[in-house]
Amino acid sequence: MNALDIQELQKIYPSGTEALKGISFSVEKGDFFALLGPNGAGKSTTINIICSLVNKSGGEVKILGHDLVKDNIKVKSLLGLVPQEFNFSIFEKVIDVVVAQAGYYGMSRHDALASAEKLLKQLGLWDKRDAVSRTLSGGMKRKLMIVRGLVHDPEVLILDEPTAGVDVETRREMWKFITDLNKQGKTIILTTHYLEEAEQLCRNIAIINHGQVIENTSIKSFLSRLDTETFVLDLAEPISNLPKSDLEIKKIDATTLEIKIAKADTINKPIKLLDQAGIKVISMHSKSNRLEELFVKLTH
Repeated sequence: MNALDIQELQKIYPSGTEALKGISFSVEKGDFFALLGPNGAGKSTTINIICSLVNKSGGEVKILGHDLVKDNIKVKSLLGLVPQEFNFSIFEKVIDVVVAQAGYYGMSRHDALASAEKLLKQLGLWDKRDAVSRTLSGGMKRKLMIVRGLVHDPEVLILDEPTAGVDVETRREMWKFITDLNKQGKTIILTTHYLEEAEQLCRNIAIINHGQVIENTSIKSFLSRLDTETFVLDLAEPISNLPKSDLEIKKIDATTLEIKIAKADTINKPIKLLDQAGIKVISMHSKSNRLEELFVKLTH
């Protein structure tokens, strides 16, 4: 059984704008799935329909086999949403924000407090449980949104730009927490403009553009379409001239080189060339986000 099934989903707003033009895709149970697209592509409309925040104009949505319309209460209980915008009361205490959310799902206060304590401890917010929410840092507010979305232990968690505006350390901490959730069997659906995030975390992907699904495949399969890859090499010592070669090697500065490698080739040839020229390489990394490169080509 799939965690999410969408068939011919349409949304036409009263203004006549056709936000979704009959999109179809599925998310397997236990998957870590990326729903991507440029601004205005239809991602938010899709999420809002799944979460019953916007009514669909046509098509079908099922969560774990339950129809969005016929079994709406059941569907809502199976979903957890972490929206992009902070939408909790900034004047409430952290613990109250979480417990109040649990109440919407019929949880007793005893169970809500137990769930809140567990999640707040996991995300490092337990010491802030009695703090007024507006006093939290941006990263802590993001974590609080995740705790609130998980308090009723949903089967499917939808994360809409969960790490927007947070520092690197907090982002990596959140990545680990979300990855651990997925390993425990939770289905994760992620939207993000940090395509490095999707590349590192997700297994499968759907890309929406102008209200249509233009790509729906595995991350691995999608990335295999790259014709070339660019690497940046850091050198042990400054060099003045590049060795003669038919390879695409560019000097960035005295101690940094950029090499473009065709998909059919290996990195061995340029490394051997540099070694023979007495140029010592101390580190190497891929220049660009591979998913981002393909995403831009596809959506433009």
